[in-house]
Amino acid sequence: MKPLLAVKCAVLGLSLVGGCARMDHLGKPPSFTPANETQEHVAMLYQGLPVSSQTPRAVDNASLWSGSRGSLLGDRRATKKGDILTVVIEINEKASISNDTQRSRNSSESLQVPQLLGLPQRLDERLPEGASSADLVDLGSTSSSGGSGSVSRSEKLELRVAATVVDVLPNGVLAISGSQELRVNFELRELLVSGYVRPDDISRQNEVTYDKIASARVSYGGRGQITDVQQPRYGQQVLDAVLPF
Repeated sequence: MKPLLAVKCAVLGLSLVGGCARMDHLGKPPSFTPANETQEHVAMLYQGLPVSSQTPRAVDNASLWSGSRGSLLGDRRATKKGDILTVVIEINEKASISNDTQRSRNSSESLQVPQLLGLPQRLDERLPEGASSADLVDLGSTSSSGGSGSVSRSEKLELRVAATVVDVLPNGVLAISGSQELRVNFELRELLVSGYVRPDDISRQNEVTYDKIASARVSYGGRGQITDVQQPRYGQQVLDAVLPF
């Protein structure tokens, strides 16, 4: 395939992908993600096989002091695949970094050969008038460099989202995943969270804070007409990534 044809095919493919993505909310609000196609819905339908089998006793179901979740003193926290818990996201962080570097160097070299078996005198006779080989070599160099940089960040985010236990690992750790969508006019706000939680870190209110989620992935954004205008065109993004200047 010729290079020019390959570039044309790539540009056409990107145009089709971008066009299909925007056709969803062309002249209408963006569509919600179907709730019955998420991994949370699958976890609620298929809870999987238990790691160990235990035969329940009839007396346990009739007792008020049993450890079942339906009893008077039962633990209502999420522990099994398909259970729901609340993730509390409260981020209020600030970071400031400043660096300053300076470097300088001076060097000089000088080589003189006033007498070297009479060669300089013989060489001077062949040189033009006013020229001399007394100072045969004289070198000098100076270099300096300096740099400074600073980073300042401030983030604040307060959110609450319900997540579902999508898997229970062999060591008892819960894999959770949650999503939330809110549509206002022609803009859809999306909140996604996933990670791994220890059952001991879940509070009695069936809540867990984001700082206790291992491998936490939190995404807060949206899609719609306003987001499309704020993003550069696909062609401009390709040129920014390809062009070296």
